Amino acid sequence: MATTLAPPAHSGSTDSADLERFGYEPVLHRKLGRYASFAAGFSFVSILTTIFQFFGFGYGFGGAAFFWTWPIVFAGQFLVALNFAELAARYPISGSIYQWSRRLAGETVGWFAGWMMIIAQILTAAAAAIALQVVLPSIWSGFQIVGDDPALTSRSGAMNAVLLGSVLLTITTAVNAVGIEWMSRLNTIGVTVEIVGVLATVAVLFSHADRGPSVVLETGHAGPGPYWAAFLVSGLMAAYVMVGFGSAGELSEETKNPRRVAPRAILSALTVSGIGGVLMLLGALMAAPSLDDGRLASEGLAYVISAKLSTPAGTVLLGCVAVAILVCTLAIQTAASRLLFSMARDGKLPFAQRLAVVHPRFGTPILPAVVVGAAGIALLLVNLGNAAIFATLASVGIVTFYLAYLLVTAPLLMRRLTGRAIADPAVPERLFTLGRFGIPLNALAVVWGVVMSVNLAWPRQEVYAPDGGGWWMLWAAPLFVALAVVVGMVVYRIAVIRPARRSVPAIQPA
Repeated sequence: MATTLAPPAHSGSTDSADLERFGYEPVLHRKLGRYASFAAGFSFVSILTTIFQFFGFGYGFGGAAFFWTWPIVFAGQFLVALNFAELAARYPISGSIYQWSRRLAGETVGWFAGWMMIIAQILTAAAAAIALQVVLPSIWSGFQIVGDDPALTSRSGAMNAVLLGSVLLTITTAVNAVGIEWMSRLNTIGVTVEIVGVLATVAVLFSHADRGPSVVLETGHAGPGPYWAAFLVSGLMAAYVMVGFGSAGELSEETKNPRRVAPRAILSALTVSGIGGVLMLLGALMAAPSLDDGRLASEGLAYVISAKLSTPAGTVLLGCVAVAILVCTLAIQTAASRLLFSMARDGKLPFAQRLAVVHPRFGTPILPAVVVGAAGIALLLVNLGNAAIFATLASVGIVTFYLAYLLVTAPLLMRRLTGRAIADPAVPERLFTLGRFGIPLNALAVVWGVVMSVNLAWPRQEVYAPDGGGWWMLWAAPLFVALAVVVGMVVYRIAVIRPARRSVPAIQPA
């Protein structure tokens, strides 16, 4: 049970009573409505941030035809989102991935799902924060505080990226500490700015098109291997982007009427991101000044924008991207802190009693937010020594996302196949359900998760060691996952198994 510095007044609301049925005291403040819940998932995906970051990667491998990886990945992730929406309606509890998995497959599987998700979210928060270096110095040279080379691969650029990212994580930690209401306000404003930025970007790209939509049929492939191999690599761009759509589930205990709101927010966050992303990609390919001068692969979407917009308009758009990076980092950190809190109040983490404390005034688990922020800053420091290592860490972080998702969808499929219902008979209202389509849609989601996990983790030189790093960088994904599991086993033994054994009374001799 979570602890508080002072017990909050019980509202007696239906949502609070609903939470108490799961054995939890309602200590977090319910402030999120429908749009705020949607914004949490949309800002985590943050297409304005991530497409700016990874467009060049996808185009560099697959040419213009890499466009088709976007609808393919969207379809696969939507299968996952459908299953998540069904679970969000039945288990409206913070720390959703952990809570869903443990109720479907038991404490151990649930704990490792939460463990993998924590790692993924911290890595992703650091990766999002470092993206400021790609944007801010382009807006104003004064943001290049260290040295004069803004490139992430340069020494001064890497050091400046760590500085800017650390400042951003400090800001998001402070916002998380003062309560969900401030986080919601900032996130809602930021998401609105991001949506306007996406619409403006799409409008600019389509109104300045140099070629027709048939461009998406051009592969531009010049590699030594078959095109399908390059296409699979280019698909990692979309796979990197479309994660985190389930954040509405992480914030269920702070959402009004979460059984109905959270499922819709999960599906709408991914759907809007998918539609916005496909328009941005198509528009960029149609408006690019050149498809074969190498700049589209090396500079990505920024190359197209700078060529099509005047300096003031381009600066405004880059400002929208900076806002998107801010709210993206904020959303990731919020989701991660709620997951830490959820596991801690169940006594499943070291220092659980402290991590489960909720501030009585702000209604926020402050220490988890501080832990996530500090861990993110520590990861940023890796960029000082070798930017390629940080890029590798960011990549393996996405692998852990897909594995954590599998630890939910696979147990859910087992329950469906064995005829064990996930419906809650104590809740008479009609909730979101897949009905008779549950088994096939769930099975497809599991197959998708396995295929994408393998594709993401495959030891490709061009992905994990583009500058010719050591063998361990090439095999970084499977090695990192193995290390995460081993460390997780140690932590699980310390935090869960040993306390459980000590709590069992000794058998007295007759």
